[in-house]
Amino acid sequence: MQKQFFSKISQKCTLFLGLCLLSANLSFAQIKWSERMADIMMNVHKDSITYKEEGKYARWDYEQAIILKAIERVWYKTGDAKYYRFILNNLDAYVNDKGEIKSYDFDKFNSDNITGGRLLLMLYRESGKEKFKLAADLLRKQLSQHPRTNEGGFWHKKIYPNQMWLDGLYMVEPFYAEYSKAFNQPENFDDIANQFIWMEKHARNPQTGLLHHGWDESREQKWADKTTGKSPNIWGRAMGWYVMALLDVLDTFPKNHPKRAELVAIYQRLVPAIVKYQDPKEGCWYQVVDKIGAKGNYLEASGSSMLVYGLAKGVRMGYIDKSYFKYAQKGYQGILKNFISTDSKGINHLEKVVLVSGLGGNPYRDGSYEYYLSEKIRQDDLKGVAPFIMASVEMEIAEDLGIGKGVKVGLDNYFNHEFRTSKEGVKEPFHYTWEDGKDSGFSLLASIFENYGATLSTIPTAPRANTLKGVDVYIIVDPDTKKETENPNYVDAQDIAAIEKWVKAGGVLVMMANDSANAELPHFNKLAERFGIQFTGKSINMVKNNVYEQGKVMIPANHEIFKDVKKIFVKELSVLSVKAPARTIISEGGDNIMAVAQVGKGTVFALGDPWIYNEYLNGKRLPMEFENFQAAKNWAAWLLTKAKKK
Repeated sequence: MQKQFFSKISQKCTLFLGLCLLSANLSFAQIKWSERMADIMMNVHKDSITYKEEGKYARWDYEQAIILKAIERVWYKTGDAKYYRFILNNLDAYVNDKGEIKSYDFDKFNSDNITGGRLLLMLYRESGKEKFKLAADLLRKQLSQHPRTNEGGFWHKKIYPNQMWLDGLYMVEPFYAEYSKAFNQPENFDDIANQFIWMEKHARNPQTGLLHHGWDESREQKWADKTTGKSPNIWGRAMGWYVMALLDVLDTFPKNHPKRAELVAIYQRLVPAIVKYQDPKEGCWYQVVDKIGAKGNYLEASGSSMLVYGLAKGVRMGYIDKSYFKYAQKGYQGILKNFISTDSKGINHLEKVVLVSGLGGNPYRDGSYEYYLSEKIRQDDLKGVAPFIMASVEMEIAEDLGIGKGVKVGLDNYFNHEFRTSKEGVKEPFHYTWEDGKDSGFSLLASIFENYGATLSTIPTAPRANTLKGVDVYIIVDPDTKKETENPNYVDAQDIAAIEKWVKAGGVLVMMANDSANAELPHFNKLAERFGIQFTGKSINMVKNNVYEQGKVMIPANHEIFKDVKKIFVKELSVLSVKAPARTIISEGGDNIMAVAQVGKGTVFALGDPWIYNEYLNGKRLPMEFENFQAAKNWAAWLLTKAKKK
């Protein structure tokens, strides 16, 4: 692994700033904080992610994993594939074709080395490279043999016997949950939930409601209370690790699992304690959380960023009341005020990140108040910058949540109902589903809707008054042909009557077909004709050999939907025939591409292609001049606004 030196940081950052200004045509200060800090880190750490002392080799560990995870979040938020490519290039260097991970030592049973498994799962899904699956399997194997307490809790490390640390929950459980979901191991979710339950039971301070950094089952450690086994103090970043782990696990945890409510309850118990110990003036949190203003104690950047993330995401996901968002806002403003600096070249830095805090080891760390204040503080440490980027993403999402608040978006899974067999031999639904994270899915579109505050549902049955009740936007995409599904469900008279009535009452209907060879158009057209629209047999934009320009669709200036978009990519689409009440809103070369119709109180949108599935939103293939991701955001906001007006 190449050495990463930092003596040239200033030179590199200056070059990056110039490139950023030229390519983005923006002042650097206008770029959102999540993108700004991700771009700076990607420039500083060009060859490999590491922030060890100068001259030391990079290695596989959680510092690398958390900054790459933060960069992944920026990718999902922006659709800019430069973030994906950076992650891929980094981890490609660590994993060989056999799935062996450079510098990883299985026998150390170190929970810190599990964190990067989340990125391996993402890269396996996105790249299809088997080596990433094999490497993730290796980390999963570590968990199957990892030493545990008598109760079943994972030791933090083999060298720390009988000990659970808050840090370890973030290092292990999100990967464990994501792996279990990806490879159909539902039996693991009991074990995952128990790790949080046991940690809270053993580490919670009944007076403050906060959690102590560590717990020693044996009570043998000098730092451990001889009665409770708890470490003496409450460390800010450890609290942050635990809260982030809880929220990230809940993203994957089955909705119907009996222990899901218990995890939410743990989070809800923690939140009042977290805001109680927020500095009332500055809005941040202290290195030792519950000792506000004590001699030597200081406001610390990484823990503060993690807790802002924890509050903002908890509000967004509905786990806590929206009134708690004011604490996230106060905390975020405190971070910008207290921890962000700008050097003479205009480059931003994150200050006051504690280098590390642990328990035991050699030299021995006794967990005392004085110990936590003795650890070094560093500028731009990855353990602080990564949570700051994540917190920034959450705060930036929060700006737009009102657009879709109260709107429910339903995606048809009755007319489009395809299955495939995964490499692991599991039959799974795919093609334009919310859950499909591969190129064929709508998972990125789902995140766009959710980031606007909308709720999502899947409609697996025929449209009727009861199935459409409460649905504000109903999306039907690419109805199946017999070559796709053995017994496809065709649109019939009852379906048409129910949908038309729903639209007239104020529903927003989206009809996206495909070229005539790949979609069932005759029955779909019987529905479309009620609104003055027909999907014709003429197909255009037939792209050959990735000549993407053949799929271009130009957007007129000041378009009613795509206000800040000039050019999108839509290939192999069915041209529309349009008459009243429908009207064409995009045409290309005399052909009708998109149409809308106002019908009663409702709205209908039609396009002859499922153009915004992951393949054409994630930026991995399309040249930069195609603005599909931004177009999808514009379109989703327009649909939600139409739905709210009813």
